[in-house]
Amino acid sequence: TSGSRACSHSMFLAALSFAYFAKALSGSYMKSTITQLERRFDIPSYLIGIIDGSFEIGNLLVIAFVSYFGAKLHRPKIIAIGCVVMSFGTFLIAMPHFIIGRYKIETSVRQSVNSTNNLSPCPESSPESTRAGDRPSILPSRESGVSMWIYVFLGNVLRGIGETPVQPLGISYIDDYAQSENAALYIGCVQTISVIGPVFGYLLGSLCAKIYVDIGYVDMETVTIAPDDSRWVGAWWLGYLIAGTITLMSAVPFWFLPKSLPMPLDKHDTSCTPEQTRFIKDSPTMEHKFRPEEPANLHQMAKDFLPTLKSLLGNPVYIIYLCVTIVQFNSLIGMVTYKPKYIEQHYGQTASKANFLMGMINIPAVALGMFSGGVIMKRYKLGIMGAAKFAFGTSLLGYFLSLFFLAMGCENSKVAGITVSYTGVQGSSYQEPSLFSDCNSGCLCSRREWDPVCGENGITYASPCLAGCVSATGSGRNTIFNNCRCVALADTQPGNLTAALGQCTSRDGCDRIFPYFLALSVLSSFIISLGGTPGFVLLVRCIKPELKSLALGIHTLATRTLAGIPAPIYFGAIIDTTCLKWGSKMCGGRGACRIYDTSAYRIVYLGLTLGLRTVSFLLCISGFALLKRHVKREEKYALTNGSAELETLRKEENSSVHCEQFIPASDCNPDRETRL
Repeated sequence: TSGSRACSHSMFLAALSFAYFAKALSGSYMKSTITQLERRFDIPSYLIGIIDGSFEIGNLLVIAFVSYFGAKLHRPKIIAIGCVVMSFGTFLIAMPHFIIGRYKIETSVRQSVNSTNNLSPCPESSPESTRAGDRPSILPSRESGVSMWIYVFLGNVLRGIGETPVQPLGISYIDDYAQSENAALYIGCVQTISVIGPVFGYLLGSLCAKIYVDIGYVDMETVTIAPDDSRWVGAWWLGYLIAGTITLMSAVPFWFLPKSLPMPLDKHDTSCTPEQTRFIKDSPTMEHKFRPEEPANLHQMAKDFLPTLKSLLGNPVYIIYLCVTIVQFNSLIGMVTYKPKYIEQHYGQTASKANFLMGMINIPAVALGMFSGGVIMKRYKLGIMGAAKFAFGTSLLGYFLSLFFLAMGCENSKVAGITVSYTGVQGSSYQEPSLFSDCNSGCLCSRREWDPVCGENGITYASPCLAGCVSATGSGRNTIFNNCRCVALADTQPGNLTAALGQCTSRDGCDRIFPYFLALSVLSSFIISLGGTPGFVLLVRCIKPELKSLALGIHTLATRTLAGIPAPIYFGAIIDTTCLKWGSKMCGGRGACRIYDTSAYRIVYLGLTLGLRTVSFLLCISGFALLKRHVKREEKYALTNGSAELETLRKEENSSVHCEQFIPASDCNPDRETRL
């Protein structure tokens, strides 16, 4: 029996680790495809934020139902159903690619040699046309793409619903049927495996971003844009098919696992309190582990709920802890969501390279920081106050390091009529710059068109027409535009009148800064994540046993509702305000942003991230003040009552008397603290 129990337990542990890996992989892959989805569906950043937050919406829709009823049903099968739902959601996200049609690029380049010679980049004005109008598109419209992002939104909601049972039911199953000394190790193993998921998710994002969106459907010779072009869309759908398949595979083992396993002997020891042997508590009066045959007293539970909630929320230190973590999570989620986009837009890197760097450098640094934080806590036997000071100190140090990001700026790309004048003079302000000039006044150009060409003078022009180019030679990516009057206007060497496809990439200063940005990014990520484990331990240890499950539940609910959902939306909306040139949809209307004001982008993105963290530090200071007052009150109470326990507490863990107003002095014994 013990052999089969060990075998089933090992199988469950392996299955749960794989499920954690699969959900982390698909979640990080979603983050890596943000710019691809923006461009493919022609939507602004705030809509991407809504899509990103829809995962949390799905999660919150069913979390209470799953956590309560799931624990009383067949937990492995509930997890299996969750994994299947999650995989269907992932497949649904990829579905629009197969029904939306081919990706059409706004371009004035003909695909074949024969038609190239007939194309004039600078068509002459005619009486019935106006300059501000658009030339009739030679490409079919993409009207079906207008609402296709709804499928991505719904797919992500399904992913959130499917992910819900994996953590609460999986962790409780391990804790129920593992020996006490092994449970923490097993949970640690599962969490460690889940850190590997984002690494592979971002690497998958990097690989797919290199591949053109319609690979296999179009001749790549006819594609006139490169991966560093702001219109490039990678094979975003391919990664979702891979992630969905992996998630579906993770569901298989759970179907073959039993509803329950034989209880280890140490779990029948009635001298242990329920909270010492349970991670998720069913009832304060239970003597043993999970007993499905015992009906829950719903009336009593409902009667006790409001006084318990009042007791928890009436504690000012818990409320401040909650506020601090909500503000910190807003900063963290907003920053992580748009970091690959920031690397792309600010430092001129491709989406593929940005995702690769996130997966290979940033994520491992965070994982190492969290692990090291736990090791430091154990090595130096940090108490509650020690953990609080350590978490605050690392966060503050990371904050000061992050201030240096503000100095690591790049200049805007030189784009005629947007960031510089047609004569090449850098604009001091960007007040509704004019895309039109005397050099292109003879052409019927579209104000909305974005088909950039790089002049030999190092300046980018929004289109060959706006560059004043008269003729073109070559075809596809090798097209060269000749006799460009606007290029001559800003050129110190007469005669260089040609322009090539794509934006100019000469930003030497930016390339020199980028390695320093990466190094600082890794260092600050590592230092900030050092405080992650002590910060969580602070919450877990300093709550009365009967309040612990509720406190953790409210913490999860609050951070997801007030940070996970809104942060990507308002970060995206603020980033949208720094756009200098919007693309246009084939069927009319504003599309995705083509070029940002890099200085403004840097200030709003980093300013919002650091500003939120500043608010959290101010809250921390008031929290420490409350804590200090509480400590003095506890010491005074202990002295007047002649408590012998005070000496024991001082000897074993000097700071554990500071249990943040959650626990009376008699309950602060370290033996009552549950493990992580």
